[in-house]
Amino acid sequence: MRWFEGSIPNAITSAKERSFVFVVVITGEDEQSAQLMSSWEDDQVSEAALNCCVAIRVDAKSETCMQFSQIYPVVCIPSSFFIGENGTPLEVIAGSVSAEELKKRINRVKQNEIRKEMERRKVGKDMQDFKKKQEEERTKRLLEERNREKAEERAARERVKQQIAMDRADRAARYAKTQEEERAGKEALLQSRQADQDARREALARERSAIARIQFRLPDGSSFSNHFPSQSRLQEARLFVVQEVGNRYGNFSLATMFPRREFTNEDMDKTLLELELAPSASIVLLPNSGRTADAVVQLSEGGIWAILGTLLYPLLAVWRFLSSFLFPAPSPSGAASPPPPKQSSSSSSASEKTKRETLSKNTVEKRPKHFKKEGKICRLRTQEDNEDDNNTWNGNSTQQM
Repeated sequence: MRWFEGSIPNAITSAKERSFVFVVVITGEDEQSAQLMSSWEDDQVSEAALNCCVAIRVDAKSETCMQFSQIYPVVCIPSSFFIGENGTPLEVIAGSVSAEELKKRINRVKQNEIRKEMERRKVGKDMQDFKKKQEEERTKRLLEERNREKAEERAARERVKQQIAMDRADRAARYAKTQEEERAGKEALLQSRQADQDARREALARERSAIARIQFRLPDGSSFSNHFPSQSRLQEARLFVVQEVGNRYGNFSLATMFPRREFTNEDMDKTLLELELAPSASIVLLPNSGRTADAVVQLSEGGIWAILGTLLYPLLAVWRFLSSFLFPAPSPSGAASPPPPKQSSSSSSASEKTKRETLSKNTVEKRPKHFKKEGKICRLRTQEDNEDDNNTWNGNSTQQM
């Protein structure tokens, strides 16, 4: 029999490392102890215990036996203790037994140990399976937790994207609303301004239509102006002209150049507004005395100056018409009542007017006036008269400019 040489703790360590049964044999000095030791020394017993037991002998009177008996009570000497891997006694033999019985006991312990080993391995396998299952469950829980976190993150990102989209849509709606309000405000402001402009334009038109500014052009090229209510009759304007020029031109009629129109006696009872002479107009005085159809024959007697005077007269008339607007004459003190003749003339001074009157008196018997009417040109002047008239026109044109 191969006994373990060493202490009990070392023997226990060796048995655990080799997965053997730890055997403690306690003997004394009596006959039964000697018989028990003889059974253990048997070859068959030694062979049975060789591959399954770590055996150690302990003297019943030793300190080691006393320490061992504190854990496993020793009630009989000799005794044999078979202890498993986990410290549980598998078999206890009290007293002396034969070698054959001891062999049976060792084989039974061995089978029992194998069964326990199988159970232990099964338990170990079950424990491993349980741990593996736990690990798999833990891994599964971790994976599920991770997937849930990812899903929550995706949902959070989607919520953020939706919120951003809603914010953008809200900002776009607010911007569109602001733009629409600004556009509506601008349109309302433009409409208000347009309405104000239309109102001012209408007021100005009414104001202009209430007053008619009439410029009267005399046959000698001079002119004067006056303001009349637009509802005044043309007869009142003619009376004003008569007060201004007196009998200088004798009997005369009134006409407009643009468009060409000579007013009749029926037009004298019509208002200036009805005759489209408001808010402003230019009226030409056409003397009626001495205008005969055969006067056209004398056209060739005037020579080149008469022809030039005839051609330049429309241009001078247009120039005076434009200059009356560019360089308007001072308005008279009253619109309805005619001012004195000396203040009504805006194109000549007192000395020039006296000169024209003198010239007109000297030549009234020998020359008619130059005028246009209904496309016919009447010329009854001599070359000498034309030269005087041209000088007069040039002086008046210089004053107008």
